[in-house]
Amino acid sequence: MKNIMKIFLLLTMFLLVSCGGAKEEAKTEDGNEPAKTEQKAEGQAEIAIVLKTLSNPFWVEMKEGIEKEAAAQGIKVDIIAASSEEDVQEQLRLIENLLSKGYKAIGIAPLSPVNTIPAIVEANKKGIYVVNIDEKVDMEQLKKSGGSVLAFVTTDNVKVGAKGAEYIIGKLPEGGEVAIIEGKSGNASGEFRRQGATEAFKADSKFKLVASQPADWDRSKALDVAANLIQKYPNLKAIYACNDTMALGAVQAVANAGKTGQILVVGTDGAPEARTSIDEGKLNATVAQDPAMIGATSLKILIEAIKDKPQISPDIEAKEVPVESNLISK
Repeated sequence: MKNIMKIFLLLTMFLLVSCGGAKEEAKTEDGNEPAKTEQKAEGQAEIAIVLKTLSNPFWVEMKEGIEKEAAAQGIKVDIIAASSEEDVQEQLRLIENLLSKGYKAIGIAPLSPVNTIPAIVEANKKGIYVVNIDEKVDMEQLKKSGGSVLAFVTTDNVKVGAKGAEYIIGKLPEGGEVAIIEGKSGNASGEFRRQGATEAFKADSKFKLVASQPADWDRSKALDVAANLIQKYPNLKAIYACNDTMALGAVQAVANAGKTGQILVVGTDGAPEARTSIDEGKLNATVAQDPAMIGATSLKILIEAIKDKPQISPDIEAKEVPVESNLISK
């Protein structure tokens, strides 16, 4: 009987130990807090990027470049955009809404040099890193407001405008009358392109810049502007447009006037439709930016900021990161 009792006690102890061990192991797996945190982080984007719009191929290409880089880095990024390049208040509201969503870093392509400044300042207060994309924020005003950005990523737009004008100069050794179709008044990237083209034309005495007029980045407006220029200046030899959307409008105006081949048209951005137009012998050239690279570079800087945790201060000057452009012609 004693032997039976001993065996019973040993079996009971064995079962208790076994059950206790199994219970402890389950508790360890279920209570693994780092695993839970990691799983949550994988499902939620820490970075958001606000583009100007997605109705323009340039910004669609930038979005694709960001998404490709995010996939390569194995992260998630949220990309949003305003419905048009006209609504600066809508863009500001979009950014302000992001500030309460738990993002650690935000990329912003502002619609104007000043419209996003209040949101950037608020982001800084919350410890959110900000990178300025394409359109440069008014850095002096931003600093006065107590805000800052880590970096400014864009094409050198003065060089872009100069390249467009230099192509025209090279194609017209005899010189002549030329015109510029600008973007939206007050838009920094457009102003810099206009500046670069203007300086290049004025540096060659054989050329006369007869007009420089805005068309608000819009194709139909550019068609009207170009049609008026062609009528007003019958000896017009070339038009440089500060983006491809407007250049394609100018190409149509030239065709409507029966002057295809007589008036050169050069655009900016390297948009797919512009490249097709070049292949078809309609548009003469475009100065291609690399929006995908601009987007990818911006994302890399935001990722590094989350990792390295640099100081956010209006006293620290933003790093300028230029992305090269190239001329495309037939």
